[in-house]
Amino acid sequence: MSPVADQTADRYAPSRGIPWAALGWFAALLALCYWPVLVRLVTQWNNDDDMGHGFFVPILAAYIAWQKRDEFFAEPARPNWWGLAVVIYAGVQLCVATLGAELFLARTAIVLSIIGATWFLGGTKRLRIMAFPLLLLFFMVPIPAIIYNQITFPLQLLASRSAEWALMFLGIPVLREGNVLELAGQKLSVVEACSGIRSLLSLSFLSLVYGYFFERKTWIRVVLFVATVPIAMLANAGRVTLTGILSDYKPELAHGFFHSAEGWVIFMVALALLAVFHQIVTRIDRVVHAER
Repeated sequence: MSPVADQTADRYAPSRGIPWAALGWFAALLALCYWPVLVRLVTQWNNDDDMGHGFFVPILAAYIAWQKRDEFFAEPARPNWWGLAVVIYAGVQLCVATLGAELFLARTAIVLSIIGATWFLGGTKRLRIMAFPLLLLFFMVPIPAIIYNQITFPLQLLASRSAEWALMFLGIPVLREGNVLELAGQKLSVVEACSGIRSLLSLSFLSLVYGYFFERKTWIRVVLFVATVPIAMLANAGRVTLTGILSDYKPELAHGFFHSAEGWVIFMVALALLAVFHQIVTRIDRVVHAER
Protein backbone atom coordinates (compact mmCIF):
# COMPACT_ATOMS: atom_id res chain seq x y z
CA MET A 1 0.00 0.00 0.00
CA SER A 2 1.28 3.48 -0.88
CA PRO A 3 2.09 6.08 1.80
CA VAL A 4 -0.84 8.22 0.59
CA ALA A 5 -3.22 5.29 0.99
CA ASP A 6 -1.78 4.60 4.46
CA GLN A 7 -2.40 8.21 5.48
CA THR A 8 -5.98 8.08 4.17
CA ALA A 9 -6.66 4.83 5.99
CA ASP A 10 -5.19 6.21 9.22
CA ARG A 11 -7.24 9.36 8.88
CA TYR A 12 -10.56 7.50 8.87
CA ALA A 13 -9.57 4.64 11.15
CA PRO A 14 -11.86 4.62 14.18
CA SER A 15 -10.10 5.89 17.27
CA ARG A 16 -12.14 3.57 19.48
CA GLY A 17 -14.89 1.02 19.30
CA ILE A 18 -18.51 1.96 18.82
CA PRO A 19 -20.08 2.70 22.24
CA TRP A 20 -23.07 0.42 21.83
CA ALA A 21 -24.07 0.69 25.50
CA ALA A 22 -24.21 4.50 25.40
CA LEU A 23 -26.09 4.47 22.10
CA GLY A 24 -28.53 1.91 23.47
CA TRP A 25 -29.24 3.96 26.59
CA PHE A 26 -29.72 7.13 24.54
CA ALA A 27 -32.08 5.40 22.10
CA ALA A 28 -34.09 3.91 24.98
CA LEU A 29 -34.40 7.24 26.81
CA LEU A 30 -35.32 9.05 23.58
CA ALA A 31 -38.00 6.46 22.80
CA LEU A 32 -39.33 6.71 26.38
CA CYS A 33 -39.62 10.50 26.20
CA TYR A 34 -41.21 10.57 22.75
CA TRP A 35 -43.12 7.27 22.80
CA PRO A 36 -46.65 8.72 22.38
CA VAL A 37 -45.40 10.95 19.55
CA LEU A 38 -43.58 8.08 17.85
CA VAL A 39 -46.62 5.80 18.01
CA ARG A 40 -48.87 8.38 16.36
CA LEU A 41 -46.17 9.16 13.79
CA VAL A 42 -45.77 5.53 12.74
CA THR A 43 -49.55 5.16 12.66
CA GLN A 44 -49.78 8.04 10.21
CA TRP A 45 -47.05 6.49 8.04
CA ASN A 46 -49.17 3.36 7.87
CA ASN A 47 -52.50 5.09 7.16
CA ASP A 48 -51.53 8.18 5.18
CA ASP A 49 -50.54 7.46 1.57
CA ASP A 50 -48.71 10.80 1.40
CA MET A 51 -46.30 9.56 4.08
CA GLY A 52 -45.67 6.03 2.83
CA HIS A 53 -41.99 6.90 2.45
CA GLY A 54 -41.77 7.65 6.19
CA PHE A 55 -40.84 4.04 7.00
CA PHE A 56 -37.76 4.27 4.77
CA VAL A 57 -36.44 7.59 6.08
CA PRO A 58 -34.94 6.38 9.42
CA ILE A 59 -33.67 3.19 7.77
CA LEU A 60 -31.79 5.01 5.02
CA ALA A 61 -30.58 7.71 7.42
CA ALA A 62 -29.22 5.01 9.75
CA TYR A 63 -27.53 3.24 6.82
CA ILE A 64 -25.82 6.45 5.68
CA ALA A 65 -24.75 7.19 9.27
CA TRP A 66 -23.33 3.66 9.52
CA GLN A 67 -21.26 4.31 6.38
CA LYS A 68 -19.84 7.42 8.02
CA ARG A 69 -19.03 5.72 11.33
CA ASP A 70 -15.26 5.42 10.78
CA GLU A 71 -14.95 9.08 9.81
CA PHE A 72 -17.19 10.02 12.75
CA PHE A 73 -15.22 8.14 15.41
CA ALA A 74 -11.88 9.12 13.90
CA GLU A 75 -12.71 12.70 14.87
CA PRO A 76 -12.01 13.33 18.59
CA ALA A 77 -15.11 14.10 20.63
CA ARG A 78 -15.24 17.75 21.65
CA PRO A 79 -18.51 18.28 23.56
CA ASN A 80 -20.28 21.52 22.75
CA TRP A 81 -22.68 23.01 25.28
CA TRP A 82 -24.76 24.58 22.52
CA GLY A 83 -25.93 21.07 21.76
CA LEU A 84 -27.35 20.76 25.27
CA ALA A 85 -29.21 24.02 24.67
CA VAL A 86 -30.76 22.48 21.55
CA VAL A 87 -31.81 19.39 23.53
CA ILE A 88 -33.42 21.57 26.22
CA TYR A 89 -35.16 23.63 23.56
CA ALA A 90 -36.48 20.43 21.95
CA GLY A 91 -37.88 19.35 25.31
CA VAL A 92 -39.60 22.70 25.81
CA GLN A 93 -40.95 22.51 22.25
CA LEU A 94 -42.37 19.06 23.00
CA CYS A 95 -44.13 20.34 26.12
CA VAL A 96 -45.60 23.35 24.30
CA ALA A 97 -46.66 21.16 21.37
CA THR A 98 -48.30 18.65 23.70
CA LEU A 99 -50.25 21.36 25.50
CA GLY A 100 -51.30 22.91 22.19
CA ALA A 101 -51.93 19.60 20.39
CA GLU A 102 -49.47 20.64 17.67
CA LEU A 103 -48.21 17.45 16.01
CA PHE A 104 -45.62 19.04 13.73
CA LEU A 105 -43.74 20.72 16.60
CA ALA A 106 -43.87 17.56 18.70
CA ARG A 107 -42.49 15.42 15.89
CA THR A 108 -39.71 17.79 14.84
CA ALA A 109 -38.66 17.92 18.50
CA ILE A 110 -37.50 14.30 18.11
CA VAL A 111 -35.12 15.23 15.30
CA LEU A 112 -33.91 18.32 17.17
CA SER A 113 -33.14 16.16 20.23
CA ILE A 114 -31.01 13.80 18.14
CA ILE A 115 -29.18 16.71 16.50
CA GLY A 116 -28.61 18.43 19.84
CA ALA A 117 -27.36 15.26 21.52
CA THR A 118 -24.90 14.62 18.66
CA TRP A 119 -23.65 18.19 18.90
CA PHE A 120 -23.40 18.13 22.70
CA LEU A 121 -21.62 14.77 23.02
CA GLY A 122 -19.56 14.77 19.82
CA GLY A 123 -18.88 18.39 19.00
CA THR A 124 -19.25 20.55 15.91
CA LYS A 125 -16.99 18.51 13.60
CA ARG A 126 -18.76 15.25 14.39
CA LEU A 127 -22.10 16.99 13.85
CA ARG A 128 -20.97 18.15 10.41
CA ILE A 129 -20.01 14.60 9.48
CA MET A 130 -23.50 13.36 10.36
CA ALA A 131 -25.31 16.45 9.05
CA PHE A 132 -26.81 14.78 5.98
CA PRO A 133 -28.40 11.71 7.62
CA LEU A 134 -29.62 13.87 10.50
CA LEU A 135 -31.31 16.36 8.17
CA LEU A 136 -32.87 13.49 6.23
CA LEU A 137 -34.86 12.64 9.36
CA PHE A 138 -37.03 15.72 8.84
CA PHE A 139 -38.58 13.96 5.83
CA MET A 140 -40.23 11.45 8.16
CA VAL A 141 -42.33 14.27 9.66
CA PRO A 142 -45.53 15.20 7.78
CA ILE A 143 -45.77 18.85 6.83
CA PRO A 144 -48.24 20.97 8.88
CA ALA A 145 -51.86 20.77 7.78
CA ILE A 146 -52.09 24.53 7.20
CA ILE A 147 -49.16 24.39 4.75
CA TYR A 148 -50.42 21.15 3.23
CA ASN A 149 -53.77 22.74 2.41
CA GLN A 150 -52.10 25.80 0.92
CA ILE A 151 -50.01 23.60 -1.39
CA THR A 152 -52.46 20.91 -2.48
CA PHE A 153 -55.25 23.06 -3.95
CA PRO A 154 -52.99 25.01 -6.38
CA LEU A 155 -51.43 21.68 -7.39
CA GLN A 156 -54.92 20.24 -7.98
CA LEU A 157 -55.78 23.16 -10.27
CA LEU A 158 -52.46 22.89 -12.09
CA ALA A 159 -52.88 19.14 -12.67
CA SER A 160 -56.48 19.51 -13.88
CA ARG A 161 -55.59 22.44 -16.17
CA SER A 162 -52.64 20.55 -17.68
CA ALA A 163 -54.80 17.46 -18.19
CA GLU A 164 -57.47 19.60 -19.88
CA TRP A 165 -54.95 20.97 -22.38
CA ALA A 166 -53.51 17.52 -23.06
CA LEU A 167 -56.91 15.89 -23.55
CA MET A 168 -58.07 18.64 -25.88
CA PHE A 169 -54.86 18.28 -27.86
CA LEU A 170 -55.58 14.55 -28.21
CA GLY A 171 -59.05 15.31 -29.48
CA ILE A 172 -60.93 14.16 -26.36
CA PRO A 173 -63.76 16.59 -25.49
CA VAL A 174 -63.45 17.86 -21.93
CA LEU A 175 -64.85 20.70 -19.85
CA ARG A 176 -63.02 21.84 -16.74
CA GLU A 177 -64.64 23.51 -13.76
CA GLY A 178 -61.99 24.20 -11.14
CA ASN A 179 -60.48 20.82 -10.33
CA VAL A 180 -63.28 18.82 -11.95
CA LEU A 181 -62.96 17.46 -15.49
CA GLU A 182 -66.21 16.64 -17.28
CA LEU A 183 -65.76 14.00 -19.98
CA ALA A 184 -68.37 12.46 -22.22
CA GLY A 185 -68.87 9.47 -19.96
CA GLN A 186 -68.21 10.77 -16.46
CA LYS A 187 -66.76 13.45 -14.22
CA LEU A 188 -63.20 13.23 -12.89
CA SER A 189 -62.42 15.11 -9.72
CA VAL A 190 -58.74 15.88 -9.09
CA VAL A 191 -58.83 15.44 -5.31
CA GLU A 192 -56.02 16.05 -2.80
CA ALA A 193 -54.67 12.53 -3.32
CA CYS A 194 -54.23 13.36 -7.01
CA SER A 195 -52.65 16.77 -6.42
CA GLY A 196 -49.11 15.42 -6.77
CA ILE A 197 -48.03 16.28 -3.22
CA ARG A 198 -47.49 12.59 -2.52
CA SER A 199 -45.06 12.09 -5.39
CA LEU A 200 -43.44 15.46 -4.66
CA LEU A 201 -42.62 14.55 -1.06
CA SER A 202 -41.40 11.04 -1.89
CA LEU A 203 -39.44 12.15 -4.95
CA SER A 204 -37.75 14.98 -3.01
CA PHE A 205 -36.57 12.52 -0.39
CA LEU A 206 -35.38 10.00 -2.98
CA SER A 207 -33.58 12.70 -4.96
CA LEU A 208 -31.45 13.53 -1.92
CA VAL A 209 -30.64 9.86 -1.34
CA TYR A 210 -29.99 9.31 -5.05
CA GLY A 211 -27.69 12.34 -5.18
CA TYR A 212 -25.78 11.13 -2.13
CA PHE A 213 -25.07 7.69 -3.57
CA PHE A 214 -24.61 8.54 -7.26
CA GLU A 215 -23.23 12.08 -7.40
CA ARG A 216 -20.22 13.70 -5.71
CA LYS A 217 -20.63 17.31 -6.77
CA THR A 218 -22.73 19.35 -4.39
CA TRP A 219 -24.11 21.74 -7.00
CA ILE A 220 -25.44 18.85 -9.10
CA ARG A 221 -27.10 17.38 -6.00
CA VAL A 222 -28.83 20.71 -5.42
CA VAL A 223 -29.95 20.85 -9.07
CA LEU A 224 -31.38 17.33 -8.80
CA PHE A 225 -33.30 18.27 -5.66
CA VAL A 226 -34.75 21.41 -7.26
CA ALA A 227 -35.63 19.44 -10.40
CA THR A 228 -37.94 17.17 -8.41
CA VAL A 229 -40.58 19.93 -8.34
CA PRO A 230 -41.16 20.21 -12.12
CA ILE A 231 -40.64 16.46 -12.61
CA ALA A 232 -43.25 15.59 -9.96
CA MET A 233 -45.69 18.13 -11.38
CA LEU A 234 -45.16 16.84 -14.94
CA ALA A 235 -45.58 13.23 -13.83
CA ASN A 236 -48.78 14.02 -11.94
CA ALA A 237 -50.23 15.95 -14.88
CA GLY A 238 -49.44 12.91 -17.01
CA ARG A 239 -51.22 10.69 -14.52
CA VAL A 240 -54.39 12.78 -14.58
CA THR A 241 -54.25 12.91 -18.39
CA LEU A 242 -53.83 9.15 -18.59
CA THR A 243 -56.77 8.70 -16.23
CA GLY A 244 -58.88 10.87 -18.52
CA ILE A 245 -57.87 8.84 -21.57
CA LEU A 246 -58.61 5.53 -19.85
CA SER A 247 -61.94 6.73 -18.47
CA ASP A 248 -62.96 7.93 -21.92
CA TYR A 249 -62.20 4.43 -23.24
CA LYS A 250 -63.47 2.45 -20.25
CA PRO A 251 -64.77 4.38 -17.18
CA GLU A 252 -64.05 1.65 -14.62
CA LEU A 253 -60.32 1.91 -15.36
CA ALA A 254 -60.28 5.30 -13.62
CA HIS A 255 -61.01 3.76 -10.21
CA GLY A 256 -59.83 1.03 -7.86
CA PHE A 257 -56.82 -1.15 -8.51
CA PHE A 258 -56.07 0.20 -11.97
CA HIS A 259 -55.98 3.78 -10.70
CA SER A 260 -53.60 2.83 -7.85
CA ALA A 261 -51.38 0.80 -10.17
CA GLU A 262 -51.30 3.73 -12.56
CA GLY A 263 -49.97 5.94 -9.76
CA TRP A 264 -47.11 3.54 -9.02
CA VAL A 265 -46.20 3.32 -12.71
CA ILE A 266 -46.17 7.11 -13.09
CA PHE A 267 -44.01 7.46 -9.97
CA MET A 268 -41.47 5.01 -11.41
CA VAL A 269 -41.49 7.06 -14.60
CA ALA A 270 -40.75 10.16 -12.51
CA LEU A 271 -37.76 8.36 -10.94
CA ALA A 272 -36.55 7.41 -14.40
CA LEU A 273 -36.89 11.04 -15.53
CA LEU A 274 -34.80 12.11 -12.53
CA ALA A 275 -32.07 9.63 -13.50
CA VAL A 276 -32.16 10.79 -17.14
CA PHE A 277 -31.98 14.43 -16.05
CA HIS A 278 -28.97 13.55 -13.90
CA GLN A 279 -27.19 12.04 -16.90
CA ILE A 280 -27.93 15.14 -18.98
CA VAL A 281 -26.58 17.51 -16.31
CA THR A 282 -23.49 15.32 -15.86
CA ARG A 283 -22.75 15.29 -19.59
CA ILE A 284 -23.16 19.05 -19.83
CA ASP A 285 -20.78 19.47 -16.90
CA ARG A 286 -18.20 17.23 -18.59
CA VAL A 287 -18.48 19.13 -21.88
CA VAL A 288 -18.06 22.47 -20.14
CA HIS A 289 -14.98 21.28 -18.25
CA ALA A 290 -13.51 19.71 -21.41
CA GLU A 291 -13.72 23.02 -23.27
CA ARG A 292 -11.85 24.90 -20.53
